Amino acid sequence: MTADAPQSADSPRTAPVLTRHADAERCADPSSVMTLLADAEPGEGGFTVYRSTFATGAPGAPSHFHTRATELFFVISGTLQVLVDDEVTLLGAGDFLAVPPHTPHAFAAAPGCEADVLFVFTPGMGRFDYLRLLGRVMRGEADFKELAATSEKYDNHYVDSPEWRAALEAAK
Repeated sequence: MTADAPQSADSPRTAPVLTRHADAERCADPSSVMTLLADAEPGEGGFTVYRSTFATGAPGAPSHFHTRATELFFVISGTLQVLVDDEVTLLGAGDFLAVPPHTPHAFAAAPGCEADVLFVFTPGMGRFDYLRLLGRVMRGEADFKELAATSEKYDNHYVDSPEWRAALEAAK
């Protein structure tokens, strides 16, 4: 895939990552499909990448923050409603958002809209098991308490947001 490039003595070479669309694992629930693309194990650095396709008005993630990772959002199509700190805004096709560690955020398909979004976490930390558990919660096969119990393991810390609750209520 790539030619050998010179490496400095203190920067080890990592292998390229290629995930073919046909080979990607998909986690579906009644309102979205997550396509798992690439995941780094803890301590490897790197990134975690997945794509979520949300049905019209589908829920995404409640208000939360990460202590070690920056979460990147790229809206492929549709409209995503997001909370960043205490501000709710809309992201449209082609919009990009980077949420640094310790910043409360939430997201969902905007009211009346679908959304197709690429998510990247850096550094990665083996989040695919979290996403699989999230899918089971959304399908009613697992309890949200199981998800909340993984906050330290997956660096996903849930917090209350009156602004996000108000935005969700207004969408009803």
